[in-house]
Amino acid sequence: MGLIIGLTGSIASGKSTVSLMFDDFDIPVIDADKLAREVVDPGEKAYEAIIHKFGPGILREDKTLDRKKLGAIVFADEQKRMQLNEIVHPAIREKMLKHRDAYIKSDEKCVVLDIPLLFENKLTNYVDKTLVVYVDENVQLERLMEREGFSKQEAKQRIQAQIPNKEKAKLADAIIDNNGTKHHSYEQLEKLLRTWGVI
Repeated sequence: MGLIIGLTGSIASGKSTVSLMFDDFDIPVIDADKLAREVVDPGEKAYEAIIHKFGPGILREDKTLDRKKLGAIVFADEQKRMQLNEIVHPAIREKMLKHRDAYIKSDEKCVVLDIPLLFENKLTNYVDKTLVVYVDENVQLERLMEREGFSKQEAKQRIQAQIPNKEKAKLADAIIDNNGTKHHSYEQLEKLLRTWGVI
C-alpha cells in the first residue's frame, strides 16, 4: 500500500513549485486545480450547473468559462462562493479519487494529492500524511500582488478566503518552509521523503 501525501499551502505560498519537485523522485501528483479546470469544461456536468446558477454572462465568446469574471463575483460574495464550491468540489473529488485509486492499484510507492483547500474542505481523510508549504504572510502578499497584478486589497481578499498559513502549519504532519530559496525547499522535501520511507 503506497503512502498518500496531501500537499497544501495557502495561495502564493509556493505550493506549485514544491509540487513540481516530486517529479524528480518519480512520485505522481494529482493536482486538484488542474481537475478544477477540467470539470468546468463545456459538456461537463459542473459546467452546466454553473451556467444555470450564475447565468450566461460568465461565459467567453467561445462558450468557455471566464474565470476572472466568475472569480470577481464569488470572491466578493461569500454565499456565491459557497454555491460555486457546492457545484465544483464534488466533481473534483470524484475525479481525484479515481486517479488516486488507479495509482494505488498500479503499486505506486507514493501518490501526492495537491489540494489547496485540503483543511478548509476537510479532505484529510483522503490522505495518510499532510504536508504544508509555509511562507510568512507578508511574503505571500507580495508574491500574490506581483504574480497576479492584484491590488493589496484584492490580494488580501484572496488570502483571507483561506485558513491562515500559520493555522495550516499547526494542523500538518510536516511543513516545508518556503521563505528561502527553491534549493532550500527541495532539500527539506528530500529529507522528509527519506524520513517517511518513500525514497
